[in-house]
Amino acid sequence: MLSHDSIWRAIDALAERHRLSPSGLARRAGLDPTSFNKSKRRSADGRDRWPSTESISKILQATGATVDQFMALMQPNAAGSERESAPGIPLIGFAQAGAGGFFDDGGFPVGQGWDSIEFPTAERRQSGAYALEVQGDSMLPLYRDGDILIVDPSAQVRRNDRVVVRTREGEVMAKVLARQTPRGIELVSLNPDHPNRNFEMKEVEWIARIIWASQ
Repeated sequence: MLSHDSIWRAIDALAERHRLSPSGLARRAGLDPTSFNKSKRRSADGRDRWPSTESISKILQATGATVDQFMALMQPNAAGSERESAPGIPLIGFAQAGAGGFFDDGGFPVGQGWDSIEFPTAERRQSGAYALEVQGDSMLPLYRDGDILIVDPSAQVRRNDRVVVRTREGEVMAKVLARQTPRGIELVSLNPDHPNRNFEMKEVEWIARIIWASQ
């Protein structure tokens, strides 16, 4: 039966199938990134807000899903019991990550404001792993706006690893680790239009290895 809850359930399930957050799905479809935020699903006075037929059409086109497949995702158990029981991991956007208050000194997630997604691989979930949602084009052509990166702060970081680095100034970036010494790190940009970066270790708050990416 078509209902407010079932429509939004289908949108969330479609995003998960493509390893995206609802905002990542909206961006991929060319919509405002906040279009599918939970805060947008009801008005301030409690009335239901429905997604437009145009926005649904755009997400179907962006994902290649059919109307029948979308309708099937409206069912309460469409995601399957395995997904329902799967442990979630924290998810946050790169812009939010730079604002502070979401990580401890080791780069592990803390505090409030995290969303949650299913761990995206069949492998055993890593303790302390979390997800970062790519925002913008600075990581093209490897990572696109809306892609999800799984980061494990406890994983050993080695030369040529893809890593996420947060500086003490609050800048968060995904790069390739070219060299690391006790004094500093050298990072190669994923996008040739963006410069490589060098930092002294005293400028680095934490560095963590990317263990998975949606592509």
